[in-house]
Amino acid sequence: MIDLQQLNKLYYSIGEVSTMFSVNASLIRFWEKEFGFEVAKKTKKGNRLFTLKDIEKINKIYQLVKLDGFTIEGAKKKLRSRIKVEESPISDDNKNIINFLEGLKNGLLSMKTI
Repeated sequence: MIDLQQLNKLYYSIGEVSTMFSVNASLIRFWEKEFGFEVAKKTKKGNRLFTLKDIEKINKIYQLVKLDGFTIEGAKKKLRSRIKVEESPISDDNKNIINFLEGLKNGLLSMKTI
């Protein structure tokens, strides 16, 4: 995994991105096609220029496929489920459950230190 906070340029070439992840540029293009994301910018020649947001997407895909061992289809499902979870608001019932569980956790942790 790469530290995205150390990146300081506006755009990175596909060669730079593939070097960051130690993969071939063709794999980056494959992931772009398979996971349905378009790079933010291309040069007049058609060379891809990746923004930090693009690199974050690639980082998530890399984590799932290369490090966690997901298949391409499994990674697609996982990414879709993350998006749904991030988009769905927490209902009042769920907030109450979360508060109860956090209180229970804190109570157990305080008993552990006794």
